Amino acid sequence: MKPAVPPQRREFSMRFTSTPRGARLARRLVSHRLNEWGHPYTSPTNETVTLIAAELTANAVRHGHVPGRDFHLSVVETATGSGFRIEVTDTRAEKLPAPSTPPPDGESGRGLLLVDALANVWGVDPRPTGPGKTVWAEFHVPSGCGNPGRVGGLGGN
Repeated sequence: MKPAVPPQRREFSMRFTSTPRGARLARRLVSHRLNEWGHPYTSPTNETVTLIAAELTANAVRHGHVPGRDFHLSVVETATGSGFRIEVTDTRAEKLPAPSTPPPDGESGRGLLLVDALANVWGVDPRPTGPGKTVWAEFHVPSGCGNPGRVGGLGGN
């Protein structure tokens, strides 16, 4: 009989150009990686985590862009597969994200409202290695939506 192998934490991390094209590529690669990790493209988990990542990367490009500087994306799945932490780091420290209510006919301004609605918790931390900030969000997979045989949650919730 083989000894049980404990589940391992999985992580996807990459730097992208701070352009709309970089944000689109980040979104596609997050969705692809989640599919490889057992969360199919059309699953609620894949769609939700991908949307959170898309909004955070779009904000990094739109509001955190510094010419010649990239943004960094990290998606970490808990060892139990029941939660994810999405982090997007840019080099603009003076522009902190704050959700606001856009005008009804406005074409933008809803990204953080979506993140706030979809994520269990989100926040902003100073960039530890230089100027900038990291905007992060955590998503806990609802019961019945995760991989079979995986239980638990981020932060014990």
